[in-house]
Amino acid sequence: MYKLSREHLRFLVARWGEEPAARALSRLGFTPNVVTSVGFALACLSGYLVAIDQLVFAGVSLVFSGVLDMLDGSLARLTEKDSKSGALLDSVLDRLGESALLLGILLLGLQQEKHGLVVLVFLSLCGSFMVSYIRARSEGLGLKATVGLATRPERLVILCIGLLSGFVFVSMVLLVAVSFGTAIHRLFYSFRRVSKLE
Repeated sequence: MYKLSREHLRFLVARWGEEPAARALSRLGFTPNVVTSVGFALACLSGYLVAIDQLVFAGVSLVFSGVLDMLDGSLARLTEKDSKSGALLDSVLDRLGESALLLGILLLGLQQEKHGLVVLVFLSLCGSFMVSYIRARSEGLGLKATVGLATRPERLVILCIGLLSGFVFVSMVLLVAVSFGTAIHRLFYSFRRVSKLE
């Protein structure tokens, strides 16, 4: 039921949001790689703004970064410029942008001597990378492990809400929980599938 609901929501967002915005970007002459790069730059800016305790501005910057992250794929398909190199660039910059944001939160925690927040940043990095790694490793074994609640868009939404509301610590606790929950879900899902193939 949840999977169907999420797919339906994703279709509605693409149909009424991403496609018109992608057409507008195309008319303005933007390429998918440029959109990806600008989104990455905004994620880095968000990390810097967090580090200097400008949380609302950081949240706004992250929202725009997330919007561009959705649009680069739609723009690539619309302009028939989708490529493996573009997908690779997108994935790499996604990871780096997320790391830059978490670095900003870590620096904020150090400045304010909130050691719990520093630990949460480390755990969230571990969790988010494990989510991506388990998917990549499963695909290397011929499986498709996209199950789980907290894919990158959901993690991004949690961070945006935390920054805009000022409840950074609470959002980080939630982020760690859903990231490790998703990683464990994918691990057991892939393990069961691999065991059936052996």
